[in-house]
Amino acid sequence: MSLGVVVGDLVASVEVGDLLASADRRDKGGMARFTGKRRGEMAEAAFVAKAVSLGFGVAKPWGDSDPFDFIVQAGGKLSKVQVKSAHCVGEDGTYSIRAHGHDMKAYRADQIDVLVAFVVPENVWYVFPVRAVRWMRTLKLFPGSRKRRSKFEKYREAWGYLRG
Repeated sequence: MSLGVVVGDLVASVEVGDLLASADRRDKGGMARFTGKRRGEMAEAAFVAKAVSLGFGVAKPWGDSDPFDFIVQAGGKLSKVQVKSAHCVGEDGTYSIRAHGHDMKAYRADQIDVLVAFVVPENVWYVFPVRAVRWMRTLKLFPGSRKRRSKFEKYREAWGYLRG
């Protein structure tokens, strides 16, 4: 999937997968090239590209004070969407997704409608209705495993939750 990037007066096409893969590379000193905030911003850009490619309208609220990152339109339905991402696999083979805001509390139905999780190394998206994650602070996903299956696999690529 390509994403148009504007830099000054130039427009460049960037492969989203390549952009996100570069986020986990290290510089010569062994330091991470991007901060967690920058990785999150890149995942949000990938979300916009993915959602638009699926026919959704996407709007970004001004600032970052709201508990949601985007408003997504499908027909007459508007959904408040929070985007999260995982970039590294854990020792146990799982990817951890934070299902909470800055206050460390799980998201509530009055804050968001849908939590979208992007597992970058696997290029896999999960779309959770808030009721599925409302009591959880962390989601453990293992999309690449054939032996271990997460109870969350039914939410893999479940874009229908945005359609209503």
